[in-house]
Amino acid sequence: MLAFGMYLQHVVGLEPCPMCIVQRYALILVGVFSALAAATGGHGLRKFWGFVALVFSVGGAFTAARQSWLQWHPPEFASCGRDIYGMIETFPLQRVVPMIFRGSGDCSQIDWTFLGLSIANWSFLCFTAFGLVLLVLLFQRRR
Repeated sequence: MLAFGMYLQHVVGLEPCPMCIVQRYALILVGVFSALAAATGGHGLRKFWGFVALVFSVGGAFTAARQSWLQWHPPEFASCGRDIYGMIETFPLQRVVPMIFRGSGDCSQIDWTFLGLSIANWSFLCFTAFGLVLLVLLFQRRR
């Protein structure tokens, strides 16, 4: 997912919106904590890292669902907001986080589709699949 997002950004020329960037960070954290769970020897610690990965998977799915909702119900007055780097440079972090999740005209715009689904829709499906796999692994009995 991350490699394809980078392809769309750097080769195709699609600029990610703030919600896309949040989903990228969530994806990286799901991968990091899943790797920690796989590399950990203790059963309890493995479940802990798996649970943390699940939390970030749910967060990524929530952000993708919110972006999908914005795409299906765009605001009446679409306004292009700043990119995330401009927001971080200009505003304190307490103001940046709500601005990221509020979305902008960029977050409601559909720039690319595959099989009728936008990037946010595909992202939601992938995060949901990751979450389901993590749930199965978390509730799997030890052998």
